[in-house]
Amino acid sequence: MASLADVRGVLVDIDGVLTVSWRALPGAVEALQELRDGGLGVVLVTNTTSRTRASVAAALFEAGFAVDADDILTAPAATAAHLAGARCALLNSGDIEEDLTGITLVDQDDEETPDVVLVGGAGPEFDYSAVNRAFSHLRRGARLVALHRNLTWQTDAGLQLDAGAYIAGLEAAAGTEAEVTGKPSAAFFRAALDRLGVDAAEALMVGDDVESDVLGAQRVGITGVLVRTGKFQPDTLDRASGTPDHVVDSFADLPALLGPTS
Repeated sequence: MASLADVRGVLVDIDGVLTVSWRALPGAVEALQELRDGGLGVVLVTNTTSRTRASVAAALFEAGFAVDADDILTAPAATAAHLAGARCALLNSGDIEEDLTGITLVDQDDEETPDVVLVGGAGPEFDYSAVNRAFSHLRRGARLVALHRNLTWQTDAGLQLDAGAYIAGLEAAAGTEAEVTGKPSAAFFRAALDRLGVDAAEALMVGDDVESDVLGAQRVGITGVLVRTGKFQPDTLDRASGTPDHVVDSFADLPALLGPTS
């Protein structure tokens, strides 16, 4: 764990940290601005697969955050760069095609086996026929690539089931293993560090998912901060596979944790 005095850049998860259902959490807008006013670089990193970078930026701006698309790194954008040139069958809830430049999305009626079955966030699109079609592609040799494997996501209606449950089933049924390109993959965190222009020892990651956000970042040398909002539950720390470097009540507490930054 690096000294907090060494921090030059901050990676911030969005859903459950800055917002819930795209509404700002108390004190989050002010805390983000305080970090920037203190000279820290900030990149917002998200496994959200229902919106493009531009759409995420617009939703955050509407919620009061002074951000634009260049401040955001999404799992789809990072994945598109990783899979450049591949033919992909996409199973996802939401329109993210704008961020998937450089790959070819095949039509569901295309009989040719795609290179990749690309799984994003779960929703109504994950019906039996769609999941079974993905299974058939995998049986014929397609790779399984997951934008993330989160089991749940937080909404204003409570925790909802996410794609991780389906991915586990596809892996077991097809005898394969998914390659994860969003959080907690090391490649995703390295892409965020490159965006900030800082080393892992100079960065801090703030998230509500102890495994994907915090411990994933810590495995590549980034200091991890878990917030007690979003996905956080009373037994989260007891069930975790490791220990966060820091735990705070909310993102609003981050400036105080870092101390004076200018």
